[in-house]
Amino acid sequence: MKPMIPREPASLLARTESAASAEEPSLHGEILARLRDYIVEGNIPDGGRMPERQLCDMLGISRTPLREALKVLAAEGLVELLPNRGARVRQLSEYDLGELFDVMGGLEGLAGRLACENITDGEIAEIERLHYEMYSFYLHRDMHGYFQVNQKVHQKIVEASRNTTLMATYGNFAGRIRRIRYSANFARNRERWGEAMREHETILDALRRRAGTELSDILFRHLRNKQTAAIEHLHELGTPQPPAAPA
Repeated sequence: MKPMIPREPASLLARTESAASAEEPSLHGEILARLRDYIVEGNIPDGGRMPERQLCDMLGISRTPLREALKVLAAEGLVELLPNRGARVRQLSEYDLGELFDVMGGLEGLAGRLACENITDGEIAEIERLHYEMYSFYLHRDMHGYFQVNQKVHQKIVEASRNTTLMATYGNFAGRIRRIRYSANFARNRERWGEAMREHETILDALRRRAGTELSDILFRHLRNKQTAAIEHLHELGTPQPPAAPA
């Protein structure tokens, strides 16, 4: 008689398969986050080609998951896919930046107004907690940590609007200027970073008071100031500008 091979219990097999399926999206999300941060923090110049072999070595992955991640970042507007030639970091002209920041300022301004009508005390407390976490990163000059939490603050305000169309539209545009929002903090020897932190104090104060019109104006000006600082930083770096859109 052949020896009987013990079979794994069905419940154990189900748990193993479930864990494996959960691990794959988790790994994909981690790769995507690391690659996004690498680009946002300026490790590849505007318009620069994505060095696939170098990135695969850095992330410890093959080219297939890298290219899948690049497709997501292209959908976010952070990179451009080149037919049969890989991808490159999307480069925006001053004209592009002006249009995008105006739209983002309008979206965040509307989100601030609606958030003051709908936000809960618990959500305000969470934004306040994030604000002080962000301030700690600012004091320690940890730009990476500061920027990550900064984005969460803005996202929480948008989510508090309770408007799914606004949230979807905001998400479609946010990726396009994520990189330039990061670099704006380096303008004028980092003076802009301190200004941004002070602006966030006024954002939190208006949110606590649920002053919708005031918060809307503050958020729009906040984005306008980011735009000015971002363009200044591009000039400081001497970044070549792509052709502007036709009038």
